[in-house]
Amino acid sequence: MQTMTKLAAAFSLGLTLAACTSTTDQGATGISRKQFLGKLNTDKANLERIRIIADRLIPHVATFRPDALQWQWEVNLETNDQLNAYCAPGGKIMFFTGIINKLNLSDDEIAAIMGHEMAHALREHGRERMSQAVAQNLGIALGSKALGIDEKKAQIANMGATVLFALPNSRGQEAEADIVGLELMARAGYNPQGAVSLWQKMGQAGGGGGIPWLSTHPSGPQRIEGIQSRIPQVMPLYNQARAGAGKTPPRVVPRT
Repeated sequence: MQTMTKLAAAFSLGLTLAACTSTTDQGATGISRKQFLGKLNTDKANLERIRIIADRLIPHVATFRPDALQWQWEVNLETNDQLNAYCAPGGKIMFFTGIINKLNLSDDEIAAIMGHEMAHALREHGRERMSQAVAQNLGIALGSKALGIDEKKAQIANMGATVLFALPNSRGQEAEADIVGLELMARAGYNPQGAVSLWQKMGQAGGGGGIPWLSTHPSGPQRIEGIQSRIPQVMPLYNQARAGAGKTPPRVVPRT
């Protein structure tokens, strides 16, 4: 009970320290709920770091899909202790201060994260997962009806399909994003070895917990091994980028 009390107090303190605000006015309907949000773009030094890195990465998305050069790329930084970053469809990149500060990331390591997240957007992994989920649910529903399987057994079948098909596909997407991200960072002149040190730091921060076969991500050692196997392919791109540094001005990301 004492442990639970301490946890509750810690959670309450966390809520107090976090920014609870609202992004909109009430309007005629009186919407006034406070939102649990971190502050945006207040860490000017790290904001400038990630925007400079994005400036160098974005021109190279054309290697994988030329239309992405026309996306309205945007880079922002949320004051949030989570070890997280993402790139939404259309090129909206968000970093959390926690992943930069807690892991003491170098520019190469930031580029590894950014390239990975950009790769998810380029490959439209989110839309792919939604399509897979719809197909899985529809297939099980039709199969259950045809075979006369009750709802409980259908749920078990759905769980089995998730373990056998959905999770491996998700891990495949993560490995794919690692590879595409590795090439993006190399072409932009960031050392691919930064991806290895990044995931070593992530492994140390994560403690290696969880159930591997229920994870949507490859295991730490497996992920690092996969990245290391691809480094010889991208090192010439990195060396070429370093040799030509300063010859081509980077695309400028909008400063919002």
